[in-house]
Amino acid sequence: MHEPLITYINQYVSSSLTGEEEKLIITSFQPKRLRKKQYFLQAGEVCKNTGFILEGAMRQYSVDDKGGEHIVHLYIENYWATDRESSIMLTPSIYNIDAWEDTQLLIISRANMLDLMNKIPALVEMIRLMDERYAIANNRRLSSTISNTAEKRYEEFAQNHPQFNLRFPQHIIASYLGVTKETLSRIRKQSLK
Repeated sequence: MHEPLITYINQYVSSSLTGEEEKLIITSFQPKRLRKKQYFLQAGEVCKNTGFILEGAMRQYSVDDKGGEHIVHLYIENYWATDRESSIMLTPSIYNIDAWEDTQLLIISRANMLDLMNKIPALVEMIRLMDERYAIANNRRLSSTISNTAEKRYEEFAQNHPQFNLRFPQHIIASYLGVTKETLSRIRKQSLK
Protein backbone atom coordinates (compact mmCIF):
# COMPACT_ATOMS: atom_id res chain seq x y z
CA MET A 1 0.00 0.00 0.00
CA HIS A 2 2.83 2.45 0.80
CA GLU A 3 4.91 1.61 -2.30
CA PRO A 4 3.64 4.57 -4.41
CA LEU A 5 4.63 6.95 -1.59
CA ILE A 6 8.10 5.39 -1.25
CA THR A 7 8.57 5.58 -5.03
CA TYR A 8 7.40 9.21 -5.03
CA ILE A 9 9.86 10.20 -2.28
CA ASN A 10 12.75 8.38 -3.98
CA GLN A 11 12.10 10.36 -7.19
CA TYR A 12 12.81 13.61 -5.33
CA VAL A 13 15.90 12.66 -3.35
CA SER A 14 19.56 12.28 -4.29
CA SER A 15 19.96 8.94 -2.48
CA SER A 16 17.21 6.35 -2.03
CA LEU A 17 15.56 5.76 1.31
CA THR A 18 17.09 3.07 3.50
CA GLY A 19 15.05 0.08 4.67
CA GLU A 20 14.82 1.62 8.15
CA GLU A 21 13.61 4.94 6.75
CA GLU A 22 10.97 3.14 4.68
CA LYS A 23 9.73 1.39 7.84
CA LEU A 24 9.45 4.73 9.64
CA ILE A 25 7.41 6.14 6.76
CA ILE A 26 5.14 3.10 6.64
CA THR A 27 4.39 3.33 10.37
CA SER A 28 3.85 7.13 10.22
CA PHE A 29 1.45 7.33 7.25
CA GLN A 30 -1.99 5.87 7.98
CA PRO A 31 -4.43 4.68 5.29
CA LYS A 32 -7.71 6.56 4.91
CA ARG A 33 -10.59 6.10 2.50
CA LEU A 34 -12.99 8.83 1.44
CA ARG A 35 -16.22 8.25 -0.42
CA LYS A 36 -17.11 10.57 -3.30
CA LYS A 37 -18.12 13.99 -1.87
CA GLN A 38 -16.82 13.11 1.61
CA TYR A 39 -14.80 15.89 3.24
CA PHE A 40 -11.11 15.63 4.05
CA LEU A 41 -11.32 19.18 5.48
CA GLN A 42 -14.23 21.57 5.98
CA ALA A 43 -13.99 25.35 6.09
CA GLY A 44 -13.72 26.50 9.70
CA GLU A 45 -11.68 23.50 10.84
CA VAL A 46 -7.94 23.57 11.49
CA CYS A 47 -6.18 21.33 8.97
CA LYS A 48 -4.55 18.57 11.02
CA ASN A 49 -3.41 16.19 8.28
CA THR A 50 -1.72 16.01 4.93
CA GLY A 51 -2.83 13.28 2.55
CA PHE A 52 -0.88 11.57 -0.20
CA ILE A 53 -3.36 10.32 -2.80
CA LEU A 54 -2.93 6.70 -3.82
CA GLU A 55 -6.12 6.47 -5.85
CA GLY A 56 -8.90 8.92 -6.64
CA ALA A 57 -9.41 12.64 -7.18
CA MET A 58 -10.01 15.56 -4.84
CA ARG A 59 -10.56 19.29 -5.01
CA GLN A 60 -9.82 22.24 -2.72
CA TYR A 61 -12.23 25.16 -2.91
CA SER A 62 -13.83 28.07 -1.12
CA VAL A 63 -17.51 28.98 -1.19
CA ASP A 64 -18.59 32.60 -1.58
CA ASP A 65 -21.58 34.32 0.05
CA LYS A 66 -23.81 33.35 -2.88
CA GLY A 67 -22.86 29.67 -2.67
CA GLY A 68 -20.50 29.75 -5.64
CA GLU A 69 -17.52 27.41 -5.48
CA HIS A 70 -14.05 28.67 -6.34
CA ILE A 71 -11.60 25.84 -7.02
CA VAL A 72 -8.00 26.58 -6.00
CA HIS A 73 -6.46 23.10 -6.36
CA LEU A 74 -7.23 19.82 -8.08
CA TYR A 75 -5.57 16.62 -6.88
CA ILE A 76 -5.20 13.12 -8.32
CA GLU A 77 -2.86 10.18 -7.69
CA ASN A 78 0.60 11.15 -6.42
CA TYR A 79 -0.58 14.60 -5.31
CA TRP A 80 -0.56 15.92 -1.74
CA ALA A 81 -3.84 17.30 -0.36
CA THR A 82 -3.74 19.78 2.52
CA ASP A 83 -4.30 23.39 3.50
CA ARG A 84 -0.77 24.41 4.41
CA GLU A 85 -1.71 27.81 5.78
CA SER A 86 -4.19 26.32 8.23
CA SER A 87 -1.83 23.49 9.15
CA ILE A 88 1.20 25.70 9.74
CA MET A 89 -0.57 28.66 11.37
CA LEU A 90 -3.10 26.49 13.28
CA THR A 91 -5.89 28.74 12.04
CA PRO A 92 -9.32 27.73 10.76
CA SER A 93 -9.25 26.95 7.07
CA ILE A 94 -11.22 29.00 4.58
CA TYR A 95 -11.26 25.97 2.26
CA ASN A 96 -13.07 22.71 1.85
CA ILE A 97 -11.20 19.71 0.54
CA ASP A 98 -13.37 16.82 -0.59
CA ALA A 99 -13.19 13.67 -2.66
CA TRP A 100 -14.44 14.07 -6.21
CA GLU A 101 -14.10 10.31 -6.69
CA ASP A 102 -13.80 7.53 -4.15
CA THR A 103 -10.30 8.18 -2.86
CA GLN A 104 -7.64 6.24 -0.99
CA LEU A 105 -4.98 8.25 0.85
CA LEU A 106 -2.08 7.89 3.20
CA ILE A 107 -2.35 10.60 5.85
CA ILE A 108 0.08 12.07 8.33
CA SER A 109 -0.29 14.78 10.98
CA ARG A 110 1.94 17.85 10.90
CA ALA A 111 3.60 16.80 14.18
CA ASN A 112 4.37 13.34 12.80
CA MET A 113 5.72 14.83 9.55
CA LEU A 114 8.02 17.18 11.48
CA ASP A 115 9.22 14.24 13.55
CA LEU A 116 9.89 12.21 10.38
CA MET A 117 11.79 15.13 8.85
CA ASN A 118 14.12 15.11 11.87
CA LYS A 119 14.75 11.40 11.38
CA ILE A 120 14.86 11.25 7.57
CA PRO A 121 16.89 14.03 5.91
CA ALA A 122 15.63 12.90 2.49
CA LEU A 123 12.16 14.19 3.41
CA VAL A 124 13.58 17.66 4.00
CA GLU A 125 15.18 17.51 0.55
CA MET A 126 11.89 16.34 -1.02
CA ILE A 127 9.82 19.04 0.68
CA ARG A 128 12.29 21.76 -0.31
CA LEU A 129 12.11 20.70 -3.97
CA MET A 130 8.33 20.40 -3.82
CA ASP A 131 8.06 23.88 -2.26
CA GLU A 132 10.24 25.36 -5.00
CA ARG A 133 8.14 23.76 -7.75
CA TYR A 134 4.91 24.74 -5.98
CA ALA A 135 6.02 28.39 -5.73
CA ILE A 136 6.95 28.45 -9.42
CA ALA A 137 3.63 26.85 -10.43
CA ASN A 138 1.65 29.28 -8.27
CA ASN A 139 3.47 32.29 -9.75
CA ARG A 140 2.83 31.03 -13.27
CA ARG A 141 -0.85 30.44 -12.50
CA LEU A 142 -1.23 33.89 -10.93
CA SER A 143 0.53 35.54 -13.85
CA SER A 144 -1.63 33.60 -16.32
CA THR A 145 -4.82 34.56 -14.47
CA ILE A 146 -3.85 38.24 -14.48
CA SER A 147 -2.41 38.46 -17.99
CA ASN A 148 -3.85 35.79 -20.26
CA THR A 149 -7.13 35.39 -22.05
CA ALA A 150 -9.47 32.58 -21.06
CA GLU A 151 -8.42 30.74 -24.23
CA LYS A 152 -4.74 30.95 -23.35
CA ARG A 153 -5.41 29.85 -19.73
CA TYR A 154 -7.30 26.79 -20.96
CA GLU A 155 -4.56 26.00 -23.50
CA GLU A 156 -1.92 26.09 -20.73
CA PHE A 157 -4.15 24.03 -18.43
CA ALA A 158 -4.77 21.38 -21.10
CA GLN A 159 -1.07 21.23 -21.91
CA ASN A 160 0.17 21.10 -18.29
CA HIS A 161 -2.62 18.95 -16.80
CA PRO A 162 -4.14 16.77 -19.54
CA GLN A 163 -5.15 14.14 -16.96
CA PHE A 164 -7.40 16.68 -15.16
CA ASN A 165 -9.51 17.06 -18.31
CA LEU A 166 -10.26 13.33 -18.09
CA ARG A 167 -11.04 13.27 -14.36
CA PHE A 168 -12.99 16.45 -13.61
CA PRO A 169 -16.19 17.76 -15.21
CA GLN A 170 -16.39 20.99 -17.15
CA HIS A 171 -17.86 23.10 -14.32
CA ILE A 172 -14.97 22.16 -11.99
CA ILE A 173 -12.35 23.00 -14.62
CA ALA A 174 -14.14 26.27 -15.43
CA SER A 175 -14.06 27.27 -11.76
CA TYR A 176 -10.36 26.35 -11.52
CA LEU A 177 -9.66 28.56 -14.55
CA GLY A 178 -11.85 31.41 -13.28
CA VAL A 179 -14.28 31.29 -16.21
CA THR A 180 -17.92 30.33 -16.64
CA LYS A 181 -18.99 26.88 -17.87
CA GLU A 182 -20.34 28.53 -21.00
CA THR A 183 -17.02 30.22 -21.75
CA LEU A 184 -15.14 26.96 -21.25
CA SER A 185 -17.61 25.12 -23.49
CA ARG A 186 -17.07 27.72 -26.24
CA ILE A 187 -13.27 27.52 -25.86
CA ARG A 188 -13.31 23.72 -26.05
CA LYS A 189 -15.47 23.77 -29.18
CA GLN A 190 -13.12 26.27 -30.84
CA SER A 191 -10.06 24.19 -29.94
CA LEU A 192 -11.58 21.13 -31.62
CA LYS A 193 -11.92 22.98 -34.92
